[in-house]
Amino acid sequence: MPTMTAARSSVTGAHGYSEILPCRPESARRARLLVSTALRTWGFSACTDAGTLIVSELVANVVTHTRCRLARVAITRIGDGTVRIAVADTSRSVPAMASPAGDARSGRGLLLVDALSDRWGCRLHHSCKVVWAELSIKADEAEK
Repeated sequence: MPTMTAARSSVTGAHGYSEILPCRPESARRARLLVSTALRTWGFSACTDAGTLIVSELVANVVTHTRCRLARVAITRIGDGTVRIAVADTSRSVPAMASPAGDARSGRGLLLVDALSDRWGCRLHHSCKVVWAELSIKADEAEK
């Protein structure tokens, strides 16, 4: 059985958390835990299901479509009611939404991200690519 590098969690500042994870399917579980913990800590439990599904799909894309060894998963609070979930990897390949056939077993990940998030995108940097999605919580949905 291959050894897995231990995940390292860190605070990204007063309003965020990140973890570096191996690019393996089992890392999606750790990414979901990071996102759900942050959302609950901030009182945004109403978007936990959407947030965990989004991060699962973003991690799955890195695992499936890149040869990266590691990916950074981050969740950042960017306003009173908005969070950004991001996954960074060293691939320069930009993700694109597919149009899978009705009986296809895969190819719907970014369609789900698009449907669940308020907006999403991809930023290319010198040494990495970051795919992100934002969720907004209305004041009456946020827990106090």
